[in-house]
Amino acid sequence: MESKALYDLWLDNANDDKDLIEELRSIKDNENEIYERFYRELKFGTAGLRGIIGAGTNRMNVYTVRRATQGLANFLNRKCKAPSVAISYDSRIKADLFAKEAARVLAANGIKAYISSELQPTPVVSYAVRTLKTDAGIMVTASHNPAKYNGYKCYGSDGCQMTDVSADAVFEEIENVDYFNGDIRLMDFDEGLNKGMIEWIDDSIYESYLDNVQKQSVNPGICKNSGLKVVFTPLNGAGNKPVRKILERIGVKDVIVVPEQEKPDGNFTTCPYPNPEIKEALTLGLELCAKENPDLLLATDPDSDRVGIAVKVKDGYRLMSGNETGIMLMNYVLSSRKNNGTLPEKPVAVKTIVTSKLVEKICEKYGCELKNVLTGFKYIGEQILLLEQKNEEYRYVFGFEESYGYLAGTYVRDKDAVVASMLICEMAAFYRQQGKTLDDVMNSIYDEYGYYINKTESYEFEGSVGMKKMSDIMSSLRSLHPVEIAGSKITDVADYLNSSAKSLLTGKEEKINLPKSNVLSYSLDNGGAVIVRPSGTEPKIKLYITAVGKTKEESAASADEMLNAMKAEMGI
Repeated sequence: MESKALYDLWLDNANDDKDLIEELRSIKDNENEIYERFYRELKFGTAGLRGIIGAGTNRMNVYTVRRATQGLANFLNRKCKAPSVAISYDSRIKADLFAKEAARVLAANGIKAYISSELQPTPVVSYAVRTLKTDAGIMVTASHNPAKYNGYKCYGSDGCQMTDVSADAVFEEIENVDYFNGDIRLMDFDEGLNKGMIEWIDDSIYESYLDNVQKQSVNPGICKNSGLKVVFTPLNGAGNKPVRKILERIGVKDVIVVPEQEKPDGNFTTCPYPNPEIKEALTLGLELCAKENPDLLLATDPDSDRVGIAVKVKDGYRLMSGNETGIMLMNYVLSSRKNNGTLPEKPVAVKTIVTSKLVEKICEKYGCELKNVLTGFKYIGEQILLLEQKNEEYRYVFGFEESYGYLAGTYVRDKDAVVASMLICEMAAFYRQQGKTLDDVMNSIYDEYGYYINKTESYEFEGSVGMKKMSDIMSSLRSLHPVEIAGSKITDVADYLNSSAKSLLTGKEEKINLPKSNVLSYSLDNGGAVIVRPSGTEPKIKLYITAVGKTKEESAASADEMLNAMKAEMGI
């Protein structure tokens, strides 16, 4: 159906949300705005749905949420007997509404819905799925996207984000559901509660979750009387209560919360991009640090599955990258567990292919097997599942991705900023007792293993024109890839979409034994590397640069040169 015809259909039928009707009426004579809202449907994938909040098939609204949930319900009823689903949400605009609409659809389809009574971090959904033994989970969140976005993540019965196979099957069911002709079943929310088809998740689940987080402590008791002082910002999201509770449990008493960013606020008025990867999001936290002089700043994103930090240095605070925090945590977990005798035999750690190669050297030092997986924490969760199937989940010690996602323990199957915040504070207290800051620790790791500089840049391509531009860039790189980058020769090219890796030195080709993914990787003769991939959840292309040098300054300069060369190659 053409965009204008779909617009007319929605104008006549989308009566359940007055905001949508007002929006539709306001664009009545604007062909471009109509086209942007209706030229496609939101794609349901392993990350579920994500899009701008508003009216249309290409937007997040009660109708796209209901339709997706009806597709999920059809999938579960075909696959399971008496299925159930756990649902939660963060501080996003309309997040609680979307969660309740999902519960209404599930209940009407005979599927028991367990729903959070207040916002919760994404890892809590993963935990609830595993604890309540539900067949799926739904988390209403757009993670760290700007305020205009919302999303709908789906989890399998193992607590991992849905696999490609399951997501494709759900998407097929969704495509067979019409928005307005009666395909979508709905039950009144209060009726669902009265009939027992909708049930509030009991608070004991959240306490049990925190119990399991606390069990991941490497040096229990180290924070008590350590004098550690922390400034914390949940960036107006779901991390406020659980992070503060876990820090109190482990003995971190001196925690100062950024007041403007403490309470839930889906408008994110003080941080338009509520992403702890971005310095601007931490501005208020850093200003408070200048007044309070803490050991570190902690910042969790709106759904509290990512955490960023800034640590004290002589002249202020140093923002640590996701790679640097993960490197320090990996080193801390492995060294401490080896020293205190809790490191299992044949330990296993997991990282994504775009995460720092420095981790390989740390794991080698401590005899830890390191597995490399595709970008996306579901692939780290998948490795835990594979160990669990062999009754060897105890071997898993730590996993992380450069985009500020970390996990210790197997109680959940997604990245968890709550456990990461706990371990970061524990690590800071541990080294504080030795007279070291985390800045000292990171510099000592570079001194030992070499200066690996990892630089990640994202480039936005909004709308239909942007989607085509991203596609054209990737196609161009595949058909005519560069032979050198910033004066360094490319030695190897890996194309994860075509599952092939080729040496440009020998001409030898090898098969990549990972799921297909739209990723290109270039290895250079100077030890550096470049990876290019479109984001799976945002309208962005991401560039990952690795530079290795004798000094930090040399590596940083090389990384900048490589970045500029690739931007020119891609026409950005």
